Amino acid sequence: MAQTPSGRTVMVVPTYNEAANLEWIVSRLLRAQPEVHVLVVDDDSPDGTGKLADELAAGDERVHVLHRTEKAGLGAAYLHGFRVALDLGFDVIGEMDADGSHQPEQLQLLLDALAAGADLVIGSRWVPGGSIVNWSKGRELLSRGGNLYTRILLGMPVRDATAGYRLFRRTTLEAIDLDAVQSTGYVFQTDMTHRTLRAGLSVVEVPIEFVERERGDSKMSRKVATESLRRITVWGLSERRAQLCRLRHRAS
Repeated sequence: MAQTPSGRTVMVVPTYNEAANLEWIVSRLLRAQPEVHVLVVDDDSPDGTGKLADELAAGDERVHVLHRTEKAGLGAAYLHGFRVALDLGFDVIGEMDADGSHQPEQLQLLLDALAAGADLVIGSRWVPGGSIVNWSKGRELLSRGGNLYTRILLGMPVRDATAGYRLFRRTTLEAIDLDAVQSTGYVFQTDMTHRTLRAGLSVVEVPIEFVERERGDSKMSRKVATESLRRITVWGLSERRAQLCRLRHRAS
């Protein structure tokens, strides 16, 4: 049986119309990591995902469900889930997609890195050893290019800041101050990475194999990616202006 790095671990899994995948991914996760809990955060899915999550929770005390009344974005779902997980007393709080792209069988890689001392662990597609399955070349170039742009503009030594397979220490989320996080969409991942580094905490990337979903529709689109890059550009330019102001102040 796998050991968690410290205390209790929960994986927060946001859902919207994931009835075709939820039972499959939850069973894989609990089989791969019997000590880990699951918190499903459902944004009022019209396909019955929330009801299915309740049925899973009724049959297994390791499954918890949080029902939200509207589809308010990935970041908003995670923030709500993080707060509930903290209130429930979990020491390690993770993120994972419901569609199977994040393989539960690889979660031990992230747990090991956290146990070794990292404050945030990211399952990365773009570090040596990382890979993707069933992506078009265009989508790969978009993701690689976006992450390179982010790394340069924000000065972050992270190759896959947009990745959504993660583990946070409880102390990391407390240091970030979740009430100050305003991101609600996919840019949330980059925002959380940036905030962790700015807090002086360690971010470690471990290579994973990312598998494109086989069932259901992807929530990612070129429009979503473009909006994320626009937000990152605003952050980066704001930081550069702040750095220039500090330099001018020191020189005066």
